[in-house]
Amino acid sequence: MEGTGGGGPSAVSPVIQWKTDASRLFQYYLDKTTPHPVYRWVGTLVVAAIYVLRVFYVQGFYVVSYGLGIYLLNLLIGFLSPLVDPELETSNEALLPTKGSDEFKPFIRRLPEFKFWYSITKAFCVAFVLTFFSAFDVPVFWPILLCYWIVLFILTMKRQIVHMIKYKYVPFSIGKQVSFKS
Repeated sequence: MEGTGGGGPSAVSPVIQWKTDASRLFQYYLDKTTPHPVYRWVGTLVVAAIYVLRVFYVQGFYVVSYGLGIYLLNLLIGFLSPLVDPELETSNEALLPTKGSDEFKPFIRRLPEFKFWYSITKAFCVAFVLTFFSAFDVPVFWPILLCYWIVLFILTMKRQIVHMIKYKYVPFSIGKQVSFKS
């Protein structure tokens, strides 16, 4: 039976080859942005500004914006939370240092900064594309959505800050920690 077996060169369709090449090129440039967080966040702010201008210009798509806001709030909670939540972990040893005599354990985020940035940027791009489809322009009274989102944000951040205070962790590290003990 001829034609069976994998002895010959495999014929890859041009579409699959183009998709593979495009994916590799995208990943290459994404990897090159990793050591440049300031430029990445500036780019994300530009994308967010373009989205806000689009929503303002069209005077619609408030439900899309509300969904985007809820998603961004979810990402922020993941960014501010430790990888292992001390409330949920049942081990005998402390996962985060709670006393000065405890061993230093660095804060490890549940959602790393790069994935946080990438998810936010992707979310703004998807929301921007959705503003070109009238099916997503649901007529709503946007001040109600805004008030509800602000209340949700305040309650969620209050809970997160209480969690941070209870387990004595700060999700931000700015510079090198210096001790002035004499």
